[in-house]
Amino acid sequence: MTFLSVYKTLFKHYGPQHWWPAETAFEVMIGAVLTQNTAWSNVEKAIANLKQAGVVSAAKILAMPAADLGALIRPAGCFNVKARRLRNFCSWFLAQGGEKLLNNVDDDVLRSGLLSVNGVGPETADDMVLYAFNRPVFIIDAYTRRVFSRLGLIAADEGYEHLRHQFESQISSEIKQHNELVNIFNEYHALIVLHAKDVCRKNPRCSECCLRSQCPAAK
Repeated sequence: MTFLSVYKTLFKHYGPQHWWPAETAFEVMIGAVLTQNTAWSNVEKAIANLKQAGVVSAAKILAMPAADLGALIRPAGCFNVKARRLRNFCSWFLAQGGEKLLNNVDDDVLRSGLLSVNGVGPETADDMVLYAFNRPVFIIDAYTRRVFSRLGLIAADEGYEHLRHQFESQISSEIKQHNELVNIFNEYHALIVLHAKDVCRKNPRCSECCLRSQCPAAK
């Protein structure tokens, strides 16, 4: 069993997920900040508020008083903290020349720049790098750790960067084409989230799992 074989099994079982659920690349970036420590359904409410108020650009977010911004994104939880983080990100985004110029930045430089923003950690940065900028980066989250530690392919307590490189190096050794790699990483993360929410829960439904024949935890 390999990371790529697990992807193929999940994809065959669930089909394409068409992530990230957003209308624009900048909306992906907003969502990546807002989804920290909350359910996506709450993020959707917060983004709907921003759209209704006509505040879906970096310049407009920065022009809005922090308290008003916090009120709009309140459904996402920790709204005062997230308002600060969103403003920090927007300041950096505009200082870099916006999406057009960032699209021309090398992958490592882009990721390092995002990680320099106060309030943007590795998972948030990689959400943006993959889903907003279409770069081949693998996102590690709690769902990834749960599913793959049960499969015996990783140790759940390994560091973020170690796991990210582990996934990326193994899959890229088999998939060489850039766009195909981006598409796989895009679908893979979405499939892991779906599988972990519906089947590989904290209390797993092993009898319903498409991976059960290969999973030590299911046996």
